Amino acid sequence: MLGLVLASLQTGILVILSFYAVYFLACEPFTRLRTPVLAVAAAGSVVLGPLASYVLGPLFGVRVQGRGGTPSLSELTSWDGAGRALGDVLATGAYPLLTYLPYLLIGLLLGRVVDPRCLADAWRVAGWGTVATVAGYGGAWLATERFGGRERLLTAIAEHHSGALAAADPMHAVLARQFGAVPSTSWDWLLIAEPYSQTPLETVGNAGVGSVLIGLAMALTCPRILWLLRPLAVVGAMSLSVYVVHSLALAWFAHGAGSWQALGWFSLAAVAGASAWQFVWRGTPLQHGPLEWVLRLAAGRGHPASCSSSPSSSHAALPSNRPGWDR
Repeated sequence: MLGLVLASLQTGILVILSFYAVYFLACEPFTRLRTPVLAVAAAGSVVLGPLASYVLGPLFGVRVQGRGGTPSLSELTSWDGAGRALGDVLATGAYPLLTYLPYLLIGLLLGRVVDPRCLADAWRVAGWGTVATVAGYGGAWLATERFGGRERLLTAIAEHHSGALAAADPMHAVLARQFGAVPSTSWDWLLIAEPYSQTPLETVGNAGVGSVLIGLAMALTCPRILWLLRPLAVVGAMSLSVYVVHSLALAWFAHGAGSWQALGWFSLAAVAGASAWQFVWRGTPLQHGPLEWVLRLAAGRGHPASCSSSPSSSHAALPSNRPGWDR
């Protein structure tokens, strides 16, 4: 509901919250898989998700362009609108499940095999991420610049996207008209790694960068410097509330703001505001944010015993021999 409402306010950003809701529902069954099976599912989704998106594009009417929508509250007033909203979150929107599921499955997998308190694991994750980054982006560069991919795409652009030929970079001109996936006009689109194209190679590269950042963040949690990270931890604990406030600001007094100066001011306001909130409400259920508190209530977090006795709980899949997992 938050995502639908924010998208209706014309904030100027592609609101992701409604997509998150679908991601979390879709990922719940995967938490019950054994780790090797989860690894196979994650690897398969990297290829099958973008491939399915490409094949289904013509069926959803977005073969040439039109991808990148975000569902809004007004769409739920009719069956046609609800159908479009469902199509957006699953296949044709800015962050469709088909092409974004791999990131969640890779994240679940890292949560199984990595101990966040282990420095060796931190550098291992960063190393894996570096290899994936080079493989993904490097492979796309070879495919497009050394093995004829760009020439074949320009031919497809001339046939299906002729209006983009006048641009300095026709490929970028085509991709700028959509987000979340590539057009379904040439199989060579699946070999690129441009922003928001969500091809297999871009997914590998993006997941690699994310893994490097996770590894570096783990490495920085040394007790001697942990206090330096407190401002970031405060904002991170209230990330949903901060995101919503950011969106409301862009819909109101900061509409259209997109400069580095605006980013700096908002970052400063986020740290100061989150710190002040946690100081005022410390020791209460509201300490970690108002919307976070609402989510905990909605999820029944006030009754933790209701989940602990179930043998099918997702925690059963975690490796109990890793230090700290039971904590």
